[in-house]
Amino acid sequence: MTALRGEFRTLAEVLDAAGEQHGDREAYVEPGRVRLTFSELARASDGLAAALAARGVGHGDVVALMLPSSADYAICYAAVARLGAVTTGLNTRLGPREVAAVLDRARPALVIRDTEAGLPEPPPGIPVLAREELAATYDGPGLAAPVPVSPADPVVIIWTSGTTGTPKGAWFDSRNLAAAATSAGVMSAPYDRRLVATPFAHAGYMGKLWDQLAWGITMVISPVPWSAAEMARILREERITVAGGVPTQWAKLLQEPDSGALPCLRIGIAATAPAPPELVEKTAARLGVPLVVRYAMTESPSICGTEPHDSPETQFRTVGRPQDGMDVLVTDEQGNPVPQGKVGRVRVRGGCVMRGYWGQPELTAEVLTPEGWLLTGDFGSFSPEGNLVLSGRASDLYIRGGYNVYPLEVENVLSEHPGVARVAVVGTPAPVIGEIGVAFVVPADPARPPTRDALRAWTRDRLADYKAPDQVEIVSELPLTAMLKIDRDALRAAAVRTRS
Repeated sequence: MTALRGEFRTLAEVLDAAGEQHGDREAYVEPGRVRLTFSELARASDGLAAALAARGVGHGDVVALMLPSSADYAICYAAVARLGAVTTGLNTRLGPREVAAVLDRARPALVIRDTEAGLPEPPPGIPVLAREELAATYDGPGLAAPVPVSPADPVVIIWTSGTTGTPKGAWFDSRNLAAAATSAGVMSAPYDRRLVATPFAHAGYMGKLWDQLAWGITMVISPVPWSAAEMARILREERITVAGGVPTQWAKLLQEPDSGALPCLRIGIAATAPAPPELVEKTAARLGVPLVVRYAMTESPSICGTEPHDSPETQFRTVGRPQDGMDVLVTDEQGNPVPQGKVGRVRVRGGCVMRGYWGQPELTAEVLTPEGWLLTGDFGSFSPEGNLVLSGRASDLYIRGGYNVYPLEVENVLSEHPGVARVAVVGTPAPVIGEIGVAFVVPADPARPPTRDALRAWTRDRLADYKAPDQVEIVSELPLTAMLKIDRDALRAAAVRTRS
């Protein structure tokens, strides 16, 4: 049961209902700059929708947003949905080649662009609306009548990070977005105030707009660059109830003098990397909130998650159980379920799974079965308690002397070493045994980094000996992709350079 009363078929209907029922509650906050209520979001998006229609944007057209995370971004997304058109967002960290690939695939009727956001110019021939022109449309006359929209009409295209080639566009309709609200579980409660650091072009926002509207959630946009002191201040002053961060950010937050005084915070999310059990315990003790884990991907923004009552070991070792409305299988390459504890390919089915890759039916057929299963690129297994344990991506697996090694499994073990702050493991070609493992380690104490022998011994005490890294490289930071994931292609290239 959400905070919104009624039955709704489309995102536009939910938007109007949220404007009426949530009214003057804040929908978006840019600390120190902008505060936008749900009624203002509904009104501004109606005005912008009329202006976009006057520019020729209609049902089924694609509108590309080249904007930073902001209230303007949200208004644009809502306005495009009112027209039965399709929104796609471009992460502001994308390079010229990636931007060109996305726009070539999406073929937008219009680009809405912030000239200060750092994104390249769109190719000639694509109409552009500058961000500076948006505000003047928000108080405009609005649409004369609602545009007829079907629940099966495409609403949004979300782009993969492109680490294995050019980005692919996963598209979703209103039914998908509604399913995300149903599957939210402990992540969403009526009138939550959520601190958001994920870029709005990411599935974590684009795939969850219905969820926000249905629960009346205030999205407080985290300032850039990040600092522990600023996070502590915003958590306190903005009365944040839900917040996410990578494990190192939570660790730094715990060191802040005022971080313990956060009475509104009810749950934290450990993002992008496993949180060691001692960090989970310290966060619960000092902040009084549990750290939970969520497993999702661009093609399915909701899949699995842990629960607040799960043990620290469960939070660290697993990604929890399937969320409401989602099914997960672990199978062999022929699609047969494998026994509990055995590693296989993860398959996902449910209302949150994409309808397909935009304009790429052949690729869609490769990953979506006739029965509705999404064939993910992840390997995993189920624990005796029914929690999913990830072993890594198919593209990350390397074969050392005939044995499969899943980097994520090794990383989880290495991250428990007291001398390791962050770590990523990749395979690199080697004579005789085919491939070896290279561990890139950010040390907890740069003055006293862990040695190769120490890390190999640590791993061998916990895993098969062939999984111990053959080579250790000490680095100050791990490279990230535009979607803020570890850039394993860059690490593989660096591993090759170290052996040449």
